[in-house]
Amino acid sequence: MAQEYNLAIFRGRLKFKDNRSKIWGVFIFLSILTAIEVGLGMARPEALVNTKWFQFIPILTMTPLTFIFIILTIIKAYYITWDFMHMRDEVKFLRRLIVWSAVFFIIYFVVLILLEGQYMYEVLTDGLIKFDF
Repeated sequence: MAQEYNLAIFRGRLKFKDNRSKIWGVFIFLSILTAIEVGLGMARPEALVNTKWFQFIPILTMTPLTFIFIILTIIKAYYITWDFMHMRDEVKFLRRLIVWSAVFFIIYFVVLILLEGQYMYEVLTDGLIKFDF
């Protein structure tokens, strides 16, 4: 007996008639997000590259374009997990366990990369080693 999957995306706002059309719908959505990322990466708008957000926090001294890339990547990873791994059709506890563990891991990983990148940037620009491992 085949299992019935939820054929709606965007919290039920867009419904499909079968699994094949849903896969194409999700593919188009992810392709649009990827096209936005590639377009922003190629265009590198001046307003998003030369300004700094959160300059008072040393870890987060990055451009808004970098924040946009990180956020779009997290959205794509979440949506791939949600639809292609069928997390939408699982029990609530398992969904939360898997998705939130992944979200917290990604946030943790991004913070570690930003810390290390900031340290390497300061070492390369100033030539000063603040702490030695």
